[in-house]
Amino acid sequence: MYTMNTRHGVIDRTAAIPLYHQIFLQLRDEILSGLRPFGSLIPTEKELASTNSVSRITARRALDELAQNHFVSRKRRVGTTVIFRPAAKPIEANIDQAIESLLEFGRVTKVRVLTVCTEPAPPWIAEAMQIKPGEQVVRAERVRDLDGTPLSYVLSYVPEVLSRHVTRSGLSKSPILKLITKAGYRLGKGTQTIAAVLADPFICRTLGVEPRSAILRVTRAVCDETGKPILLTIVHYRSDRYQLRIELQH
Repeated sequence: MYTMNTRHGVIDRTAAIPLYHQIFLQLRDEILSGLRPFGSLIPTEKELASTNSVSRITARRALDELAQNHFVSRKRRVGTTVIFRPAAKPIEANIDQAIESLLEFGRVTKVRVLTVCTEPAPPWIAEAMQIKPGEQVVRAERVRDLDGTPLSYVLSYVPEVLSRHVTRSGLSKSPILKLITKAGYRLGKGTQTIAAVLADPFICRTLGVEPRSAILRVTRAVCDETGKPILLTIVHYRSDRYQLRIELQH
């Protein structure tokens, strides 16, 4: 039976982070990076203890933390098995396929609507949406959960003309793209920018992550068929629960 040992030197005994949590973070990153794919076996408590020169109790706490965060399943006589799968399906460059993938993402996650309000557009929002600074826009904040755990914090802006359609009630039932198409708009081109950032205190509290955690930020702008921006969304994803994969075709 093949198992992959954690790399030597993963433990920093001078750090303030508990040893068991350091092992957890290392295993978590290996799972997220694909080094430990779905269905693969994690080293046993004895193997982890030996590799990292820690006690069995410390190794057990690391594996228990993985299980509590839904990365692995622990069963007697079977072992510890990776159960994590990326939340999103592959997104291709075609806008129709990308939108369908986003709608599917909305179907497999649960949404909590935090706020929906109309406010003057800040300068950077106005520039992105090609409107005058101070012009009214609808601002919507949501949190999407997967398996009972916060996955992403979503902030969206749409023109004020959509205020009758993009409501708290509507967002609690349907993804914002669906509300826009229901309002009679046909979607055209879109752009998406991906960046790695460190979570600020608000994001940490909202997503339930540790201070200064790495966060995946996706900024997505969608235009209608005339080329006018109709939606600007900024999403902060927990990097320990989400991966974005893009298929490249010749």
